[in-house]
Amino acid sequence: MDEEAFNLSTRKFLKQLGVTSQREIERGVRDAVDSGRLSGSERLPARAVVTAGGLDEEIVIDGAIAREE
Repeated sequence: MDEEAFNLSTRKFLKQLGVTSQREIERGVRDAVDSGRLSGSERLPARAVVTAGGLDEEIVIDGAIAREE
């Protein structure tokens, strides 16, 4: 296996995942604030689940997203 090619491919996927996820989360939060479902100061629980063909387990990352510190 070409470790460098694998590393670059993994990083490219993670960059796409990060950029897309951030955009969609920001859009969803803005829409929820605009509609009154959220006040904008909530700390939202967040979970990312990543799967890759050929792997037996999911990669799960739990965290939180806050609009205010």
